[in-house]
Amino acid sequence: MTETQPTDAAADGGADGAPVRRSPVERRILDAALRLFAERGFDGTSVQGIVEAAEVTKGALYHYFDSKDALLYEIYHSLIARQLADLDAVLAEGLPPREAVRKVLTGLILSTAEHIDEAKVFSRESHRLDDARMHAVRADRRRYHNTFRGLVEQGKRDGSFTTPTPADTVTIVALGMVNQLPRWYRADGPKPAAELAAEVADFILAALD
Repeated sequence: MTETQPTDAAADGGADGAPVRRSPVERRILDAALRLFAERGFDGTSVQGIVEAAEVTKGALYHYFDSKDALLYEIYHSLIARQLADLDAVLAEGLPPREAVRKVLTGLILSTAEHIDEAKVFSRESHRLDDARMHAVRADRRRYHNTFRGLVEQGKRDGSFTTPTPADTVTIVALGMVNQLPRWYRADGPKPAAELAAEVADFILAALD
């Protein structure tokens, strides 16, 4: 990505786009912040509350994260970095457009469902981020959007997809459906994530025809 990322400790993904926060202390802090943000909201959660829930010192928290904003950003960044890495892996396979679109969509839905708490917290609290971190969020999303749109455009060029609908519109609809998952999806709901992912992919591919 061309935009500058936040500079708090270890905020960037590795060379393959994977999250880099892996130490036990960092993981405990993030898990505690996620749980408290989900239960109490961003404003209702204090740094002291996170420290107590994670069973670390304030010094340890501030060693890795400079603010609650940094924690909220990292909750999102861990998820999108994982999803971007999955996207890159599909592209590296060199699949035909139809297979690639199916694999990207099903993987994205499964990943979002698996980490639905992170997605819910970010969906609800993202407006709390400062300008620099929000800029980074938009850069990540723009990269995903543009890459998926490129797959649709490739399929339209080679005849795999015959819809006259512009690739950008298809991308907005397809990714918009996934972005709505945090509003209604429940892991203990009646439909398994894999079944939902297959149905959404079938729906989008049918529309492309």
